[in-house]
Amino acid sequence: MTKLSVNINKIATLRNSRGGNIPDVLKAAIDVQEFGAQGVTVHPRPDERHIKYKDVYEIRRIIKTEFNIEGYPSPKFMELVKAVKPHQVTLVPDPPEAITSSSGWDTINNLSFLQDIIGELKEYGIRTSIFIDTNPDFIINAAKTDTDRIELYTEPYATGFEKDPEKAIAPFVEAANIANKSGLRINAGHDLNLQNLKFFNEKIPFLKEVSIGHALISDALYLGLERTISMYKELLIKDK
Repeated sequence: MTKLSVNINKIATLRNSRGGNIPDVLKAAIDVQEFGAQGVTVHPRPDERHIKYKDVYEIRRIIKTEFNIEGYPSPKFMELVKAVKPHQVTLVPDPPEAITSSSGWDTINNLSFLQDIIGELKEYGIRTSIFIDTNPDFIINAAKTDTDRIELYTEPYATGFEKDPEKAIAPFVEAANIANKSGLRINAGHDLNLQNLKFFNEKIPFLKEVSIGHALISDALYLGLERTISMYKELLIKDK
């Protein structure tokens, strides 16, 4: 079964819109764990418009499931993850003003930078993943950074899924095979949902983990968080 990590940023966005502590982000993290998700993901940004840096410290203390922190490796971000020591850090190339992630790393032009960052994280015993597009050259170069995993940026798949699922999935299948041959494990995320997740999971070989936030939290408004997590997990069971 592919593991499900739930990104709880949107819960923090709702909390921050009114101030105070409703909804309670820490309770949400505990609930995600109790309802069966195999991981909790957060993506703190410099302006703290959703997950705040203090949230990250508090979540780390209260959950037992896998903790994945996404973000651009600025000095402040690196200070945070070295102190918190999550199970996994997913490096994304977002500029500070980005609304959401919109592309993966160019691992050719950023090779030495990523090598240095990943080297620092490995000194702290943190598993690393690089957010990346399906460009074969970028994936081959990702292996040169010494990262443990890549996270395939799946927005292009989600956009093309309704029109032509087979065409949409093809570059991701190729990317997964290249990654596996390069010694990389494979995660995926961005715009995966109840409609397109099962097909993606069935078609992508060697898929270890998906990180889903916006769609899952939106579905939970109608279906409830526990039921929604259960539904997503059902889609991640590989058919024999």
